[in-house]
Amino acid sequence: MRRREFIAGLASAVAWPEVARAQQAGATPVIGFLSPGSPETRPATLAAVRRGLAEAGFVEGQNISIQYRWAGDETDRLESLAAELVRLNVRVIIALGGERGALAAKAATSSIPIVFGLAGDPTDIDLVQRLNRPDRNLTGASTLSNEMVAKSIELLHELIPSVTDIAVLVDQAYPGETRAQVEEAQKAARFLGVRLLVLSAHTENEIEAAFATMAQERVGGLVVSGGATFIVQNRQVVALAARYAIPATYPYRESAVSGGLMSYAMSVPDAWRLIGVYAGRILKGETPSNLPVQQATKIELIINMQTAKTLGLTFPITLLALADEVIE
Repeated sequence: MRRREFIAGLASAVAWPEVARAQQAGATPVIGFLSPGSPETRPATLAAVRRGLAEAGFVEGQNISIQYRWAGDETDRLESLAAELVRLNVRVIIALGGERGALAAKAATSSIPIVFGLAGDPTDIDLVQRLNRPDRNLTGASTLSNEMVAKSIELLHELIPSVTDIAVLVDQAYPGETRAQVEEAQKAARFLGVRLLVLSAHTENEIEAAFATMAQERVGGLVVSGGATFIVQNRQVVALAARYAIPATYPYRESAVSGGLMSYAMSVPDAWRLIGVYAGRILKGETPSNLPVQQATKIELIINMQTAKTLGLTFPITLLALADEVIE
């Protein structure tokens, strides 16, 4: 082991007992909560984190307090908001919002424990070096959206075997996650023999422009990736897919419920619950490096039959049998 790594590891080992002693001293622990969205757009996320904290024995307003920092969908603010939480000397930082939130928290502190939520593999963006023993003050949960994008292409192709052109819409504000998702999508497209059109968007205008390009290119289907922007702009994306009559798969259940053709995704609430559990365990004295990065494994396929009828599509029995929910 190199001397620098040894010293850093020693300093980290000294820091964690101090956290545990402060916890035992009786002071109400303060958790920092960093999110790119707003309370209005992330109610399910917040509820899931609170459930996890409760499982670990912590209830807001009773034995913990939470300092919230919402970026209001302005991801450029995440760095300064993370720095605010560090100045408040919170015990743990819960960093949501994918790579932007996690990397902002990581840049702000190397001593305060960080529990992140990520759509993808954290090793792809050098957030941690290993999943089983994360680095120093970081751990968290991943929803593995890379694999979801590739599988969504397969589902679209099974639904519409004649499709020759499929678009994938990615959030350009998250370059690390986007790169990995595109690579998996390209592999799936090559295997199926379809042309893949990759379109990047982040703002409302960019999303509008992306759909105009899809219409011009006459794509036969669309896969929406797991970018945080597409949670906030869910209604816009679903409405545009309906306007241009483009069969689409989505990474969130809410999209299918609100009129999207189908969603295929990890259960995000399940992943965020794990984040709350980890934050609670750290408050009790466990170290992040001893908590492996969790991977959400609950996958849901939701099919909206009303939208399928509008598009003139008939789902094969094989897909209907796989569905966790069919919206009639």
